[in-house]
Amino acid sequence: MGADDSKISDVDPFPETETETEVNDAAEREWTAATTAFERVESVLGRTTDWQSASEIADRARVSEPTARKHLTALAETGHAATRETGNATRFRRNPDRRRLERVQRLADDHSRGELERSIREMKARIRAFEDAYEATSPEELVDSLEPDDEDGWNDLSRWKTTRRNLAFAKTALSFTETRLVDSRSTGEERAENA
Repeated sequence: MGADDSKISDVDPFPETETETEVNDAAEREWTAATTAFERVESVLGRTTDWQSASEIADRARVSEPTARKHLTALAETGHAATRETGNATRFRRNPDRRRLERVQRLADDHSRGELERSIREMKARIRAFEDAYEATSPEELVDSLEPDDEDGWNDLSRWKTTRRNLAFAKTALSFTETRLVDSRSTGEERAENA
């Protein structure tokens, strides 16, 4: 191997190039031109799961800190942002409960009552199969009995947890659907009485 020969380990498979930087800069310019400051702050907040200061969010949203703080405060007042006071500063993140409510509403909007009921039945059957297969009443109980090298068991544990979570969302969406129905009936009855 000559002095000019490089080793494979010396090669960077994805070197940053001026072209890449130019593309990123162009994408950022396009984003800021096509959106309002509020839209950018809301977008960044939607991906913020850990507590951040207004200045950190402002930097990512390409706005000033006072602008970010104003919009974050408005988002907190409407329930989209969660806040936490730390000393003399307020930190922000997306409100996880808001995301859960939006997911429930989407499920209720996108699926009929019958579809939700079928899905709930199927998920309950899957959970029963996990309980029977592992002689456990919950994923937490299963963790205690799994060996570290039991790949199938750990994969089933993950599927069980996901199914249990999805079941909770589906049941809540079904309740939401039923609440809408009851509300629409009572509103309809009130209108008929007032006519």
